[in-house]
Amino acid sequence: MFDDPILWALILPGMVLGSYAQTKVKANVHKFSRVALRSGLTGAQVARHILDVRGLQHVMVEPVKGVLSDHYDPRGKVLRLSEAVWGVRSIAAAGIAAHEAGHAIQDADDYAPMEFRTAIVPVVKAGSSVGPVIFLGGLFLGAPIIMWIGAILFGASALFALVTLPVEFDASRRALALLETTGILSTSEEMDGAKKVLRAAAWTYVAAAVSALGAWAMYLVFSRRR
Repeated sequence: MFDDPILWALILPGMVLGSYAQTKVKANVHKFSRVALRSGLTGAQVARHILDVRGLQHVMVEPVKGVLSDHYDPRGKVLRLSEAVWGVRSIAAAGIAAHEAGHAIQDADDYAPMEFRTAIVPVVKAGSSVGPVIFLGGLFLGAPIIMWIGAILFGASALFALVTLPVEFDASRRALALLETTGILSTSEEMDGAKKVLRAAAWTYVAAAVSALGAWAMYLVFSRRR
């Protein structure tokens, strides 16, 4: 199996991109986490200010443990920021906080890709956990139809990764525009730093999509061979 060139052609791009993305994110976040904001706002204050400007006072901003664990919960209407962002006054913290606020604004604007991604979360969770089990069951039983069912269910993960791309890119676009129009970032150097942080983060989503598609293609190839 592991000497199959097709296998490596499917999984290697995702592995390489993933490694590149993680290195790029860590480097840019580390660099711009040490550059203070002229406005003196913390990540939490940046998020709160952007939300208030857009009339989203009902969206809560809370701290969460972990590294790069920042996220927006559309069901609970809560924006959660990691310890490295919540109370930090840096360009990196501002960019990340604004990005998550961008998701809250997407939610308020009924941004279609985000609504679709939220709607398919239960299907993705079920498909990613049950799909491989069904696939292996079909493999051991020598039943190609069951293998195909497992492969198709696992494909929900690939669909989720693809839908995530426009959602994340749009959130970053909104974040940069709001950071500039609200005056949170007041110089070209600050804007350039925020762009580098968010562009580096974008590569992680690209890598995830490539990895998910490669894994799904691998399931389909093995199903076809059987």
